[in-house]
Amino acid sequence: MLKRFKSVTKTRFRKTDFNSFLFFLFFAVVIWIFVQFSKQYNEVLDIPVKYANVPPDKLLLDDTPQDIQLRMQENGFRIAWFSLFPPTLTIDLSKAYVENGSLVYVIDENRTEIQSQLEIDFDDNQFVRDALVLDYEQKQEKKLPVKSQVEIEYAVGYSAVEELSIEPDSIRVSGPDNILDTLSGLQTFPLKLSKVKSDQSGFVLLDTTSLPNVTFYRNRVKYSVDVEKFTEGKVQVPIELINVPQNLNVIIFPKETVLFFQVNLKDFSKVTASDFRVVADFNNVRGEQDFLIPEVIKKPDFTSNIRLNEKKIQFIIKK
Repeated sequence: MLKRFKSVTKTRFRKTDFNSFLFFLFFAVVIWIFVQFSKQYNEVLDIPVKYANVPPDKLLLDDTPQDIQLRMQENGFRIAWFSLFPPTLTIDLSKAYVENGSLVYVIDENRTEIQSQLEIDFDDNQFVRDALVLDYEQKQEKKLPVKSQVEIEYAVGYSAVEELSIEPDSIRVSGPDNILDTLSGLQTFPLKLSKVKSDQSGFVLLDTTSLPNVTFYRNRVKYSVDVEKFTEGKVQVPIELINVPQNLNVIIFPKETVLFFQVNLKDFSKVTASDFRVVADFNNVRGEQDFLIPEVIKKPDFTSNIRLNEKKIQFIIKK
């Protein structure tokens, strides 16, 4: 009897097209899914949000909503897509207003922008809330000077006409009091220029890496420097002895010294010895000291790197 049952069963399975059975089963499941997902559903979904253009004098608090609920009346396919791959909605807070100490972003007033991001129809889909109300901390403001970290290495024979300039030389920032009170200035990121032979200008970013809770009204400054070819010149100038008591007869030697200077080529012919004044101040004599240190107290503004051949001036007092 058992042998006959096995034989009948084996015969029937041979006659059944098992692959066809699986095909129609799969087809039926697909049709069922399609029918179910084609129906209209009413679901509430969480849409992630991020905030742009936060007013620089305001700091959003940690409990700021990170999503907003959207009630969708869509077919199952659309709802499934939004559930699995929810689009992020960017909220432009420059379009919010302040009310009762909070930032208020009215959804209906910005529906065009929201529709373009989410590609939804507001006739069938509505947000659960009419507006986003965001609490914030009011930041304090402060104006801080900027210190440049631009380093310039000039080619041989070239130099700056004037010192490198930064524009603006100070920046407005805002942030919590306990942070702003510790700040006395800002720095740029380091920038090194090598073998410079011509005028330089450009932008360099401020170093904000250690100040995440501070808002900068500008994050870069412009640097500029005029560069020209320089040459070295020298002139013979007299040494003037000053502040000698009337009852003393003091003689110095040498009475002249060679003065070296740097000047750009176009101004070289303008320089004369009379443009400089070198003095030795007798008031600087201490104890048994028998020498004076000469100083340059007058020079043309367009000259630089002034140095004297004589570092010390000997003197004697004649009675």
